[in-house]
Amino acid sequence: MPNSALLVMDVQRDVVAIADDGSGYLPRLRGAIDGARVAGIPVIYVVMVLRPGDPQVSPRNKVITNAVRAGLFTEGAPGTDIHPDVAPQPGDVVVTKRRGSAFSGSDLDLVLRARDIDSLVLTGIATSAVVLSTLWRAIDLDFGLTVLADACLDTDAEVHQMLTEKLFPQWADVLAVEDWIKAVAPQ
Repeated sequence: MPNSALLVMDVQRDVVAIADDGSGYLPRLRGAIDGARVAGIPVIYVVMVLRPGDPQVSPRNKVITNAVRAGLFTEGAPGTDIHPDVAPQPGDVVVTKRRGSAFSGSDLDLVLRARDIDSLVLTGIATSAVVLSTLWRAIDLDFGLTVLADACLDTDAEVHQMLTEKLFPQWADVLAVEDWIKAVAPQ
């Protein structure tokens, strides 16, 4: 998978605090990150960050407005940092976005094209937000797609299951972290 990248999306302190269900999500995600590194697959982190004073927040956008009301994603706030259990290493790319999709309000497409990446492996919180919206945009941009079902997390387990078992398989390979690591491991 020389033209692939692993996207680690919205795994920020405040988001993990809200969504982590105690199922071992962070260690599984760490396994995917470590597996990507061993296989020579770039790891790209994507974070949601909003400017103080929220000049880019429209009251018509319920999701972003509710996130701001909850105190999430404010630039410079400690809760916006990537969770330390899966923190980037020196040289890793961290992309900042301003909306749900990893492509929205970011330079992700430029970063991917500059590296000749044509296939994405999606992970992150929440399955029904950043993973879903990034998947849709990536389809339109003709990227090959893999979703690591157990390296995605949602506050609604039923929605996560429906997306990873019924919807995502129509457009992406959906694998468990362990199976993906075996598939990309150097021979």
